[in-house]
Amino acid sequence: MNIDPNVVLPLGSSVLSFVFAAFLFDQWRERRRPYQLIWALGMLWYALSAGTEFLGGFAGWSEPLYRAWYLIGAVWVAGWLGLGTAFLLAKTRFGYAFAFSLVLAGLFTFLTWRRYDYPDSGVAPYLYAGVALAMAVAIVVLVARGSDAWARLAGAVIIGGTIVSAVMALTADLAAPGWVVDPATHIPTGDLFPGYLRLLTPFFNITGAFSLTLGALYSAYVFMPKRRVVRYSLAGRRGPALIAMLVVAVVAVPVNFVASLPGAALALVRGRLHSRVPATILIAIGGLIPAITSGANRFGATSGFFVGELLGVIFLFTGFLVSIEVFQEIRIPFTRLVLARRPGA
Repeated sequence: MNIDPNVVLPLGSSVLSFVFAAFLFDQWRERRRPYQLIWALGMLWYALSAGTEFLGGFAGWSEPLYRAWYLIGAVWVAGWLGLGTAFLLAKTRFGYAFAFSLVLAGLFTFLTWRRYDYPDSGVAPYLYAGVALAMAVAIVVLVARGSDAWARLAGAVIIGGTIVSAVMALTADLAAPGWVVDPATHIPTGDLFPGYLRLLTPFFNITGAFSLTLGALYSAYVFMPKRRVVRYSLAGRRGPALIAMLVVAVVAVPVNFVASLPGAALALVRGRLHSRVPATILIAIGGLIPAITSGANRFGATSGFFVGELLGVIFLFTGFLVSIEVFQEIRIPFTRLVLARRPGA
């Protein structure tokens, strides 16, 4: 019997994502932290998107299935997962990194339009780039003032974009038969959708993927033993001095992170490394892999798409389980059956 990877891989991604989402919803039910609910919704979108891929590979694609796949998977997943990280780190200076992600998203959206000139783009590339830049400036101002309202502002944009994208995806005219797959790999692509919708995906995906990945690495950096090769401080900075120090931080943080890795490895061997460090590094990997493979899918390299999707949820879920000490215990969702408990809890 031949095993079709276009069926097995998305099925595995969907099932594991549903399980992960159940854990997150259960954790939110117990603790009522906004980021837990947002991540739960993000993993639900992940599960539903992979589910459409499984159904398309198993029973064949249709126009409604194709629309749902693009809307949920190409637009919603990364944006909502990244928003969860924004709410988790709302009280920190991570907002500067989130603003940087928005600038990159706006720039990449505009450059994608200039490179590929998607039909029916209209004013979308200018509008999306403008919104991204305006949002980035507003977030930098709020973070500089010590306000955590920047995360709520990001949430308003993601929720608004979710509603707008749903209207776009459901009303877009699609050429017959209403769906398209790569002729070699039989993996779906977004080629049938109009440019104004296709250009919305980098806005969501780059912002979300960078937020999730950078947020995880930021958390790892906070909890690992650090070696500060390049020193910087944002405390008390305003105006030009803040901008100049942010430029230094863009260099300092990755340099110091890499310089701190040997010390973190040694602490891990000695059993002294905070469990959030390996957990968040796994989450960062889980955010990065599908971002790369989905980006490649956008530009015609589709072969690694389903593999990257499965690896992404595996790393994300593993990082969640490794971070057990954060929430005292792991139990079967919505029951009292404990699977693992932190020592001393």
